[in-house]
Amino acid sequence: MEPPTLRKAGSKQEEAFGVQPRRVADLGTVPSLWRSNSSLRKVRRSQNLFGNSEKQESLSSWIPENIKKKECMYFVESSKLSDAGKVVCECGYTRQQHLEEATRPHTWQGKDWDPKKHVQEMPTDAFGDIVFTGLGQKVGKYVRLSQDTPPSVIYHLMTQYWGLDVPNLLISVTGGAKDFNMKPRLKSVFRRGLVKVAQTTGAWIITGGSHTGVMKQVGEAVRDFTLSSSHNEGEVVTVGVATWGTVHNREDLIHPSGGFPAEYVMDEEGQGHLTCLDSNHSHFILVDDGTHGRYGVEIPLRTRLEKFISEQTKERGGVAIKIPIVCVVLEGGPGTLHTIYNAITNGTPCVVVEGSGRVADVIAQVAGLPISEVTISRIQQKLSVFFQEVFETLTESRIAEWTKKIQDIVRRRQLLTIFREGKDGQQDVDVAILQALLKASRSHDHFGHENWDHQLKLAVAWNRVDIARSEIFTDERQWKPSELHPVMTAALISNKPEFVKLFLENGVRLKELVTWDTLLYLYQNLDPSCLFHSKLQKVLADEPERPVCVPPAPRVQMHHVAQVLRELLGDFTQPLYPRPRTGDRPRLLLPVPNIKLNVQGVSLRSLYKRSPGHVAFTMDPVRDLLIWAIIQNRRELAEIIWAQSQDCIAAALACSKILKELSKEEEDTDSLEEMLALADEYEHRAIGVFTECHRKDEDRAQKLLTRVSEAWGKTTCLQLALEAKDMKFVSHGGVQAFLTKVWWGQLCVDNGLWRVIVCMLAFPLLYTGLISFRERRLQAGPGLPRVRAFFNAPVVIFHLNILSYFAFLCLFAYVLMVDFQPTPSCCEYLIYFWLFSLVCEELRQLFYDPDEFGLMKMALLYFSDFWNKLDIGAILLFIAGLTCRLIPALLYPGRIILSLDFIMFCLRLMHIFTISKTLGPKIIIVKRMMKDVFFFLFLLAVWVVSFGVAKQAILIHNESRVDWIFRGVVYQSYLTIFGQMPAYIDGVNFSLDQCSPNGTDPYKPKCPESDAVRHEPAFPEWLTVILLCLYLLFTNILLLNLLIAMFNYTFQQVQEHTDQIWKFQRHDLIEEYQGRPPAPPPFILLSHLHLFIKRVVLKIPARRRKQLKSKLEKNEEAALLSWEIYLKESYLQNQQYQQKQRPEQKIQDIGNKVSTMVDLLEMESLKQRLASLEEQVAQTSRALHWVMKALRDGGFGSEEGIPAPAPQKASEGQDLEPDGRQEEEDVGDTHHVNARHLLYPNSHVTRFPVPNEKVPWETAFLVYDPPFYTDDRKDRGLVDPVGNALEPLSGISYNAVDGPIDRRSFHGVYVVQDGLPLNPMGRTGLRGRGSLGCFGPNHTLQPVITRWRRNQDGAICRKSIKKMLEVLVVKHSLSEHWALPGGSREPGEILPRKLKQVLRREFWSSFQNLLTQGTEDTGCERNHTGRTRAFASGFFHLVQRLWRPPSLFILPRTVEAGVDAKPETRRALREARTPRYTEGTWTTQGTRTTPGLRPWPSASTSQTRATWT
Repeated sequence: MEPPTLRKAGSKQEEAFGVQPRRVADLGTVPSLWRSNSSLRKVRRSQNLFGNSEKQESLSSWIPENIKKKECMYFVESSKLSDAGKVVCECGYTRQQHLEEATRPHTWQGKDWDPKKHVQEMPTDAFGDIVFTGLGQKVGKYVRLSQDTPPSVIYHLMTQYWGLDVPNLLISVTGGAKDFNMKPRLKSVFRRGLVKVAQTTGAWIITGGSHTGVMKQVGEAVRDFTLSSSHNEGEVVTVGVATWGTVHNREDLIHPSGGFPAEYVMDEEGQGHLTCLDSNHSHFILVDDGTHGRYGVEIPLRTRLEKFISEQTKERGGVAIKIPIVCVVLEGGPGTLHTIYNAITNGTPCVVVEGSGRVADVIAQVAGLPISEVTISRIQQKLSVFFQEVFETLTESRIAEWTKKIQDIVRRRQLLTIFREGKDGQQDVDVAILQALLKASRSHDHFGHENWDHQLKLAVAWNRVDIARSEIFTDERQWKPSELHPVMTAALISNKPEFVKLFLENGVRLKELVTWDTLLYLYQNLDPSCLFHSKLQKVLADEPERPVCVPPAPRVQMHHVAQVLRELLGDFTQPLYPRPRTGDRPRLLLPVPNIKLNVQGVSLRSLYKRSPGHVAFTMDPVRDLLIWAIIQNRRELAEIIWAQSQDCIAAALACSKILKELSKEEEDTDSLEEMLALADEYEHRAIGVFTECHRKDEDRAQKLLTRVSEAWGKTTCLQLALEAKDMKFVSHGGVQAFLTKVWWGQLCVDNGLWRVIVCMLAFPLLYTGLISFRERRLQAGPGLPRVRAFFNAPVVIFHLNILSYFAFLCLFAYVLMVDFQPTPSCCEYLIYFWLFSLVCEELRQLFYDPDEFGLMKMALLYFSDFWNKLDIGAILLFIAGLTCRLIPALLYPGRIILSLDFIMFCLRLMHIFTISKTLGPKIIIVKRMMKDVFFFLFLLAVWVVSFGVAKQAILIHNESRVDWIFRGVVYQSYLTIFGQMPAYIDGVNFSLDQCSPNGTDPYKPKCPESDAVRHEPAFPEWLTVILLCLYLLFTNILLLNLLIAMFNYTFQQVQEHTDQIWKFQRHDLIEEYQGRPPAPPPFILLSHLHLFIKRVVLKIPARRRKQLKSKLEKNEEAALLSWEIYLKESYLQNQQYQQKQRPEQKIQDIGNKVSTMVDLLEMESLKQRLASLEEQVAQTSRALHWVMKALRDGGFGSEEGIPAPAPQKASEGQDLEPDGRQEEEDVGDTHHVNARHLLYPNSHVTRFPVPNEKVPWETAFLVYDPPFYTDDRKDRGLVDPVGNALEPLSGISYNAVDGPIDRRSFHGVYVVQDGLPLNPMGRTGLRGRGSLGCFGPNHTLQPVITRWRRNQDGAICRKSIKKMLEVLVVKHSLSEHWALPGGSREPGEILPRKLKQVLRREFWSSFQNLLTQGTEDTGCERNHTGRTRAFASGFFHLVQRLWRPPSLFILPRTVEAGVDAKPETRRALREARTPRYTEGTWTTQGTRTTPGLRPWPSASTSQTRATWT
């Protein structure tokens, strides 16, 4: 018990920290609920780096204020001495280790030492970081605290100041505190499994923290994992809860202001009876009670801490569950047995590792036996085997206590799991631990669907899909798709692709899952570390603030998402999610799964149950989920969703586009490479599906390329591939065949090019059939349509423009070189007219907007093309030259400008030749090499300028002419590279006639420096020649060869992809000429005039040619998409087949088959099969025996010769199923089990242990000495006297009606011994009245109030042909268990007092009136099941108002009228609290019917059970 002051302080601290008793404090945004990936660790590491000092300061101030230690304040000399022979206090510390005031004369002088009085709390002086000397730089956390510290404070320290994630599982490891030996294989299996379950589920492992026994085993398991794992796998949280007074070298940990870090030395040799801390634990909680050398001080606090943590709610990925706890047992002694007993009593599942020794092996040996066979003699025999050293010292009462505890442990089979290495199909400890938790969740705390849902939430929280497949998704339970929607959403958020795949396999349809609100919820919970989240936040920051009068809306809306997606996909797409308007989208209410999942105050269940104004289905739910997964770079999740997509080619190309755009802004190199690799993967998927389509049907495959996809912003697959620069897809043979088809227009592609050119020059040849057309009507039709089709073909338009452009260049060259007069000639005017037609064509391209992008977007697209920039530059330069040419004074400069402009027009020919399969790739290589040249020129300029300046400065003195300075520094140095040596570099070829001495001749360079004596040029030949040699060495040999190597590398690199690049760029030219007017310049002006009249005068909008973008009819589009889906499945099957054919996969498959064969051939499997066969034979034998007995009773045959069934013996070590069958098998376990719990309810009184075989009074039990206990109740006037004196009890009349109290029992006359009645059911381990009111029988009523479940119309609900019955049960506020509304019945009352409290005052009077009006039917009828039941003749007609209180629960069950309910219902109705029986009180049972009220025969089954508590 905590002192009242401490409990009060603890509650205040809990309120101050915001810790609620059954819910974790706010965990921040939802994506941070479960992010075990590297993103969360990166954030935390950065926070630790920047805020480490701040954390230390806050920790140093917070811990002393909230966490205390304990110190002995009064020195009382003990009779014992320390290990060093010194005098110590009763607390175990020496006089020098006490505070100064403890050794002074005190008011307590002469009194005995009392820890409650003489030990006081004060601020702790040991906390901070701990480093183990000589064992690396692994830093842990530690704190010294009082044993009375509230668990909420410790939990707050661990999660807030130590920075631990809230656990998804709590693993409490207990067992032997001393070193013990384990088999090497078992040790390896245990270590691997324990760390695996902790690492995969995000669990905390709690141990004793010392470097001995089971704690050492756990530490070594964590050490092995740390050494073998990578940095990204995270840290296993291992918390050691140890006693401060037993820690060796604990003086090193004392730092009043905190140790950052404190160095701890492990000294196992000199530790004596103390223990060292284990260096492999990450956190230490050192419990202090003010004493030294006393073990077990930490156990109560550890128990309270584990219970507190297990009561918290962990919200993870949208699934809210209480943190489950499991106890793992290795070896151990009496203390371990007591720990297991307490854990089982508190409902904590335990996993006992068989083969570890002592207590663990004793429990494992008897766990599979019926309770009736777990006897004192058997336990004594087991103890003699496993406790040989101490067996002789065990007394009979101690063995009885052990037997009693083991019986109670084995009885709760649903909480006990025995791990047998290599047996029963168990291979790893992690599977055994998780199976134990799932088995425990099937207990009485959950019923029906709620139970299965709880197990599924556990599996999702642990991320163990293997457990979910084997334990949850079985034939025993059929899941509705709607029931899986909330956990499916949780799996999506927390990135669990295996669970998403599992849910899809079990019937979840994405079209039903993804609603408008669900999609909005997913985007509101994006991973903050993803790039899309930051882009979305920028959009939200630019959003204008909402007016005050407008109701608030969620911060993130789908039109914000659409804005970011359009930036990624391109402006050529339409917004995927338009801005919301009232009533602009269809609404549909989804069916509601009966699941309660809360996330940060937002209910996932509410996403599927809202008013029709809030939930709507999206256009393409699979597309929406795919985009949501892709923008977070979730490869596995996106792969699963893409396999469900409908428009799969467009989806894959869109994913490639999004990922490539995101990679441009990604700063993390690893993430960038992952995005590019994933983009390349989706491009290959698009190619794979399109290949399958193209093989089956080329025409339908080409329709997929040009089909307008409404789901992807009204774009096409071809446009998506071009925008994403997916060159591999565009260079696919099917795409190129389509482009070739577009290039030839309505002409056949097998027409020779020479035929086309001949017909261009002499079009009457079209009538001769020289050119063939694809359509028969053109081939055999009149001549005019053939001419129109011929000249509208892009290939013809292209070649006409080539001829026209060559003619323009020839005419331009002729004018520049031959006919450039002061007054323009006719030829020159023709050039002006020709150029004007080119300008009109460029303007048409600029304003041509069939997709209605707008002028700004079209201008950006136009100027993004290099060749358009070149065209604009050439036209502007021509205009500048023409302006100068028309001015007589600037005639010559105008001719120079036009001459330069001619070069630009000639360069334009390179774009025309890109269509050529021979020249096109070479032009691409030239363009790439131009980039190399620019980089080379930078390096060359360094050497040219450096050598030129040095040479000029050495040879020439004070040259003032700028042009000759440029010649000497740059021009001559550049020409020297190509072998033109300057004559004045030395005196060999120098001549004074070649230079000007004073630099006055403008056509000669200045002479070199002259010698003042000889008046001749002074050549420092030794220097200039050396510089020249070095210059030529580096430029001619090094730099030029470097340029050649760069060209070679570029050629080799580009050559591999040249074909792809050429095919990719070929599309632009085809698209340009596919929409170009057929007439070439200058005749194209006629087409421009026609377009001007249509667009400007007649206002006819522009339309894109159907060959590149076509909108299909709905039926045709649906059929095309279905065909695409079929071929996508074929592609996926081929991929799986190829994956299986890989050598690595074949080796893995062979290994799995060998393992399966080994498992089948193991003897244990054969033993199990034989045991199952024996059980079936025994059942058949019993059935035949029953048939023979029935025939004999019917007069057939005689009793002679009837074979008796053979007795069946259970084998040791075989676990029995924890279900209803086991209850029927344990026939010998019918004694009042709940009345023999060792701890009496609501008290600290411990019963005397009474094993099953010692319960009957007829069985001798010589050591039986139960304590006497009677609670001092407040209502003394209504209870029997207190105390064990016989005089006050002599006036009680047993076996009769004693005044208002009925002391008769339904079990008949009971025995009264020494003035006290004996419990007719046998021994209970406690004498006295306990907390009950009367000695002898204490009558209670357990009414079963039922009604038929009805719908809103009043009709009875049915499931198939069976009616559905509802039962009234009450939830206890403290234990949260459901029970019937029964209890003690006051003298003279008809119904129990608890029922009156439930019905409340306003309903009680009407309920009593209904009872008095009814009639009691005491007769019994026999139904067809053979069981005797009492039927009520009416129905409680208190419907809606009766069950309004929130503490009531309506339990839907399907039963037939007059037929037994399902086992879950029976188990729920049998649920009751632990009885409080003593030797003076007992139970008896009677059956009567509740009075009927309304004439509805056979409508309800109601009974009351008279029980004794």
